[in-house]
Amino acid sequence: MRSLIAVIKLTAFAGLVILACPFQMLLLAVHRGPGAYFLPHLWHKAICAVLRIRIQVEGAPERGRQVFFVGNHLSYLDIPAIGSVIRGSFVAKKDVESWPLFGFLSKLQQTAFISRSRADATREKDALDKFLSQGKSLILFPEGTSTDGQSVVPFKSSLFSIALREQVRDTLLIQPFTLKLVSADGRPPDTQAVRDIYAWHNEMDTPLHTHLWLFAKSRGAVLALTFHPPLRAAEHPDRKTLAKQCHDHVSKGLHRDRLTTNQRGTS
Repeated sequence: MRSLIAVIKLTAFAGLVILACPFQMLLLAVHRGPGAYFLPHLWHKAICAVLRIRIQVEGAPERGRQVFFVGNHLSYLDIPAIGSVIRGSFVAKKDVESWPLFGFLSKLQQTAFISRSRADATREKDALDKFLSQGKSLILFPEGTSTDGQSVVPFKSSLFSIALREQVRDTLLIQPFTLKLVSADGRPPDTQAVRDIYAWHNEMDTPLHTHLWLFAKSRGAVLALTFHPPLRAAEHPDRKTLAKQCHDHVSKGLHRDRLTTNQRGTS
């Protein structure tokens, strides 16, 4: 029965891809401003509904301003989860661009692909500067990897330097967020096996397509997405200080026992 349910979910997933991609390609051909995030935002919501990913949101993402969103990373499934709540361009590793299907979908989302090589650091910062100069908000996972959600890896500070550049430091807001797995397949994430139903991290050897199939067979996941108060880049003397403060917010959010009163649910 679960295999049949998985087939139905993935068929619906494929149908949403086929339906949305031509319209998004046409839109990007004539417009790459804020309006170009409208269709991906709806698509992410639909994918979450199909795969039964429910998001509990605490706090609120900054809207109507240019924001550098930074948070922890558990899985490729974070993309529709976060994309269903906020609109912006994700920052992803360069190799994601070549992934079958997901690389193509990332391009339609206007993802900024970057290399982790030090030799490419200047070029990558210039590429992100271009996104910022166009007024786009960016969504960054500064751990540089994904985890099983038990802890937050120290943030890599190199990309925070773009938030401190003269052109944007007085106007750009940096908003940390924490993504926490509440349940997977209807169970609390008390064991590694349950956490790995949703998480797809660096200590796993499960291929992406296999993980997606196993997740589709499950009863989905519930995530808590907490938005912390935004920070101003201009109030921080250097990138390492800024990265450390963002990490502290994200890490503390992960270890809170439960959401508080400003919570609202989306699906």
